[in-house]
Amino acid sequence: MPAQSGDRDTGVEEALKKVYIFSGLSDGDLAKIRGLVNTRHYKKGTVIFFEGEPGEAVYFIKSGKVKVYKSDDEGREYILHIFGEGDVFAEAVLLGGGPYPATAEAVEDTTVAFIKNEDLERLIGQTPDLALRIIKVMASRLRDSQDKIKDLALKDTYDRTACLLHRISINYGQRTSRGIEIDLPVTRQELAALVGTSRETVTRILGQMKKQGIIDIDRQKIIVINEKMLMRCARE
Repeated sequence: MPAQSGDRDTGVEEALKKVYIFSGLSDGDLAKIRGLVNTRHYKKGTVIFFEGEPGEAVYFIKSGKVKVYKSDDEGREYILHIFGEGDVFAEAVLLGGGPYPATAEAVEDTTVAFIKNEDLERLIGQTPDLALRIIKVMASRLRDSQDKIKDLALKDTYDRTACLLHRISINYGQRTSRGIEIDLPVTRQELAALVGTSRETVTRILGQMKKQGIIDIDRQKIIVINEKMLMRCARE
């Protein structure tokens, strides 16, 4: 679904402050940005935009989670990232333009805000700090992509699964008396797509990690109960 004018959100300023590229900007700069922001709400499973559609806007998440993925000719998904509150996505089409390089879909009920590229590019020219922050986000995405390529080339599926669990426990985990509960509403198939393997293989590896005392599984929730062992697996 291409970016269209959504609902103007008078309470968006607090959400903007949670977004890295906007945090720390002056109240005056935030006021300029607030006037450019539109908000849309998506139900779980709704596609926000499809790969190949004209890249018209940069998005950030107010609440919920979004997966960004590519599909092959047979319809298999290869998940590139899962983003949560405060994360920016679709920044790849900023400045250079062109189509969206991947599809974005809400993995739970999600509220996103977006700024049209032409508006944000004009603002960047007036706000050097904002330009620097966006460059840093793009550099971070590049590092993530390079790490993923390295993992696929050098690590087996067990190690890649450990690396994935370690990353998402940092980004989405909540420490409890039971361990680090990973609040990420994705299916085993989606976990497999993130690792680059089959659902059956991921299920087997998670079962193995449970037997080893690294994780516990409570229904669909994964709980890291031995963080040191998980980190050691991820480093090997």
